[in-house]
Formats: sequence, structure tokens, C-alpha cells
Amino acid sequence: MTVDRGRLARPALVLAPRMLGAVIVSEVGGERVAVRLTEVEAYEGSADPASHAYRGPTARTEVMFGPPGHLYCYFTYGMHWCANVVCGVDGVASAVLLRAGEVVEGVAVARERRPAARRDTDLARGPARLASCLGLSGGENGVDLCSPESTVRLESMPARRRPEIASGPRVGIAVATDRPWRFWLPDAPSVSVFKAGGRRRPRPRPAD
Repeated sequence: MTVDRGRLARPALVLAPRMLGAVIVSEVGGERVAVRLTEVEAYEGSADPASHAYRGPTARTEVMFGPPGHLYCYFTYGMHWCANVVCGVDGVASAVLLRAGEVVEGVAVARERRPAARRDTDLARGPARLASCLGLSGGENGVDLCSPESTVRLESMPARRRPEIASGPRVGIAVATDRPWRFWLPDAPSVSVFKAGGRRRPRPRPAD
């Protein structure tokens, strides 16, 4: 089964931490690979100068203004694809960048796509690596993640926000760098190394 579209009809800043632990499945090329998300970033369209949709819709960002539950894939640095889950309400741009995850199905296929990875935990560690593991490119831009017929699907999502989530500044942007809109699971080895400035729920201090 796929995730109900209504669960994605939330602003990116609300949805992003709730997506940690969600599983996205790809059958691109007839090969099944599933990734459990461990790190994401929120981008809030016209309210966020770091968003591709900040200045309004373009041919590139049109899918971000469509209904929630679709995939927004973009090419970056002339060599990598990255992927976002479009969320919020139809007509208002909002998206969650898939930054990192753990390959839970199709490890052999992911290794073929990412031969330079030294460990399984490195396969989807970073947005370009995650997209590569899933075989994503421009052909998957706009795919409906909520349709069971799609080659890329969001097949599960936690019912509640996990309590142990950490947050910190987003990575690889030049503006709005102080917003703690990156979220990750602190103990997940697949999370990227960019953890400086992260905040997590404090643990009780041991008695003296």
C-alpha cells in the first residue's frame, strides 16, 4: 500500500520530521530498491529564499505547486539528481528534500548503482547518493508517490513524529542558513556528517 495523499497535505516544516522512518520504494528499471529515510530538509516555497520555488513557478519547479504526493527531481552541479516529496496544498509550493536513508531492500542493486560506496550505510548517505540508489533522474520528476501503479512510491510513514528527532541548519545553501529545518535520526549511521549546530531533546543528567 502507499501513503494516503492527505497525510502529505501539510507544510514542509510540519511534514519533514514526520517523514523520518518513512520508506520510499523504487522499481525504476524493473529493479526494486527501498530506502528508509533518516534525514530530510524542509523547503517552504515563497516563504523560503533557499527554495527553488521562492520566486514563483517555472518550468523547472511547476511540480512543486501541484498537489501533494508527487516527486520533484532536480539536477544539480551538472552531475547529480536529488529528490523531494511535494507537500502542502495544491497551488502553494512546499517540499521535503530526501537527504539520507538506509537501504532496506535491494542492497545488491544499490551497490551496482553506487560502486564507490565502502559500506552499506554509505549507499544513500546524502541526497545525490539516495537518488542514485533509487535510480532517480529527470524521468521520475512528477511521479505520483501515492499511486500503487507508480514506479516510485511512498509505501509507509510513521503514524506519529518520532520523539528522538534532532534538528539543525540546512546544508549546501547560501541563504536562510540559520533556519534549523534539517531533521534527522541521531543514532542512524546513514545520516550525513553535517551535524554541527544540531539540537535534540536533552537527556536527564545523572545524579552526582
